[in-house]
Amino acid sequence: MTLADQPSPSATATQSRIGVLLVNLGTPDTADAQGVRVYLKEFLSDPRVIENQGLVWKLVLNGIILRTRPSRKAKDYLKIWNTAQNESPLKTISRAQADKLAAALDNSDRVVIDWAMRYGNPSMQSRIEALIAQGCDRILVVPLYPQYSAATSATVCDEAFRVLRALRAQPTLRVSPPYYDDPVYIDALAASIKTHLATLSFEPEKILASFHGMPQKYIDKGDPYYDQCVATTEALRTRLGPNAGKLMLTFQSRFGFDPWLQPYTDKTVEKLAKDGVRRLAVITPGFSADCLETLEEIAQENAEIFRHNGGEQFSFIPCLNDSEGGMDVIRQLVLRELQGWL
Repeated sequence: MTLADQPSPSATATQSRIGVLLVNLGTPDTADAQGVRVYLKEFLSDPRVIENQGLVWKLVLNGIILRTRPSRKAKDYLKIWNTAQNESPLKTISRAQADKLAAALDNSDRVVIDWAMRYGNPSMQSRIEALIAQGCDRILVVPLYPQYSAATSATVCDEAFRVLRALRAQPTLRVSPPYYDDPVYIDALAASIKTHLATLSFEPEKILASFHGMPQKYIDKGDPYYDQCVATTEALRTRLGPNAGKLMLTFQSRFGFDPWLQPYTDKTVEKLAKDGVRRLAVITPGFSADCLETLEEIAQENAEIFRHNGGEQFSFIPCLNDSEGGMDVIRQLVLRELQGWL
């Protein structure tokens, strides 16, 4: 083949495609003990999640946690399970987010949108391989965690590079940054609060901004997660105007015996009720899609804690999900990170 016979660089470039992979944390494939056990084993075996993966932890994980916890958590999943599609709400919402993003970009010949779970299915490996098979030589990975932490965002990067490590012809990879103080994200959160409160028959005395917790020692080692949660809450207070004074920062979903980030959501809910607060609303800004931690832990478990201790009216404010505001956040994030590629 002569040089004249070879395709021009511009012609080759127009044939390539760009992949966008939305990634969330993960979910069991089934709402039973076996499904939860498989999911928890993968999740809790990640050294980013549980940093000390020594012999003691392996004995605890395999000898205690994976023998007792799956059946209990399966009952919780059943409370929120999407029975029509036989999947968790997180999968349903993640698929909808990808579908709506593809429709919004309206550039299907050039950009391929997909979604994956860091733990469970569809796996990141399967979706990265699918994007490459569709001709994507550039891939933007979008961890849907507004606040960065090593236990969430970093492990998405770990997995993406693990997949690429096995490839001879690697696609070019970009990873979107956290968006904890992005004005579009903050505006969407504020609008979701305002819209939800307008539907209630009561006015909450307090509004909790409940973020997923993590061990305090992870923060002490330099993880920026706590500071970014604080920044999100402060930015949200600025946007809430008259309701700013009602907003409180808390942390949920602690696990194990080590001290976790405080104040704890469940303990705060209990104390507020005992102190005479009768009307409470909770938003979960660190979750881009509703899941077990929001639909069961907050909307059901913490609602019961509140009422059991004297509270009367409790309301959970849904995540941004695939709402118009939520999709605007994802769309603008993706378009910003695709600059220079499109």
